[in-house]
Amino acid sequence: MKIKINSLPEASALLVTLLTAAVTAISLASYLAFVSNQSLSVARSFGWNCAIPVAEAGLEEALTQIHYNGNTNLAANGWIKDTDGFYHKTRCVTTDSYCEIAINPVDPPVIFSTGYVPAPMTASSQLGLILGQLVSPTPAPAAYLRRRIRVKTSGGGSATGAAVISKGPVYLSGNNVTIDSFDSSDPISCPLGKWQSGITILRDHGDVLTNAGDGLTSNLKPLYALDVGDADIKGHVTTGPSGTVNITSSGSVGDVVWVTAATPGVETGWQSHDANVDIHDVSPPDFSTGYSTPGPKKVGKVNYSFYMDQSGNYKLPTLSGTVYVAGDVTLLVTDSVNIGSGDSIYLAPGATLKLYVSAPSTTIGGSGIVNNDGYAKSFQYFGLPTNTSIDYKGNSGFTGVINAPQADLKIGGGGTTPYDFVGSCVVNSLYMNGHFHIHYDETLRPVVVNNGYLVSTWNEVNPNGPLN
Repeated sequence: MKIKINSLPEASALLVTLLTAAVTAISLASYLAFVSNQSLSVARSFGWNCAIPVAEAGLEEALTQIHYNGNTNLAANGWIKDTDGFYHKTRCVTTDSYCEIAINPVDPPVIFSTGYVPAPMTASSQLGLILGQLVSPTPAPAAYLRRRIRVKTSGGGSATGAAVISKGPVYLSGNNVTIDSFDSSDPISCPLGKWQSGITILRDHGDVLTNAGDGLTSNLKPLYALDVGDADIKGHVTTGPSGTVNITSSGSVGDVVWVTAATPGVETGWQSHDANVDIHDVSPPDFSTGYSTPGPKKVGKVNYSFYMDQSGNYKLPTLSGTVYVAGDVTLLVTDSVNIGSGDSIYLAPGATLKLYVSAPSTTIGGSGIVNNDGYAKSFQYFGLPTNTSIDYKGNSGFTGVINAPQADLKIGGGGTTPYDFVGSCVVNSLYMNGHFHIHYDETLRPVVVNNGYLVSTWNEVNPNGPLN
């Protein structure tokens, strides 16, 4: 008897097994390729993002160099002047990343910082990272990812600064608000070295700068970074990258000729949206040598609540009533400042007052600050970080400097009576409602922001392009 054996099923099973193995291998290879490419993408993204902190470390190096050496001694601390006229330095940030920094010694300086981080693992075959290798850390450009930032600065002794510098929004409303500038150091345009209506020649550096962007009110209405309204500004206006300069048909912003001619709108080139000013908090005064506590005194027919006729340091929990200042006085107020109706802070001829306030709020009404000499530097208000509100509603003008980076400044009153605000301010926000003319003294820049040059704009540029 013959038994017939059919081998076809075995061959079919073998074929099915081989096909299954092939499909599995293809699927596995595809999955590994996907994972490899995904890993490479993540690695590249991580390296790309890491390049900016490395570049910013170079920026800090450059700002530190400028802070301590100004714009005239940049060759110190290992910086080398190259044939391009820039000062260069290379700084290692980690064991395998570094930055190349260049300072253009114009005034104010321009900084270029290029961050280098190792390139991620690159594919050496179709299997991607499976057989990839880390590129050796050599200075060759192909071995590194790199990104470059260009930073413009503002400040310094020859910079014009701004009439208003604000972290948050600025609102200029009221009756015929104007902003301009003058140079008290120029004996021709400013014969008395201070503002004098009808005599001092107006200039167009009354700049208004805010880091703010636009927002929305609780009623979902637009909240502009800079609301010029009907104001006339002889100067530049600058907001943050997402900010808007809102101006009515009666408002005018530009140079002296543009604004004097009542040209509506903003003159070409006189607005920008790249503000990024680093505004530092105010530090408390140094009272390590001690201080005095002022008391009341009658001078003539006037009863003063606080009388300070000697130069030196003074400290009070509360400042109110009538205040008399002579000499060079530094006063720290910790709890409350409230100059009410009929009150004032009187600066005798030749007197200066540096008023430091850590109180949460300040209210100055009545006759406000009576600055006899008329020099803005004679009265300097410094709001410490806990000082978050300043309400100036005096029935007279203001001559002085306000440096209160955490405070919302409200300037009101005046009605149809014109008042002059001579000086400048650095605040968290500004709300103006009244008939005020702001005159910025261009010599105040070192007083208002006393840490030299500051970052004004920050932009990423082509890392392979020239430094310009």
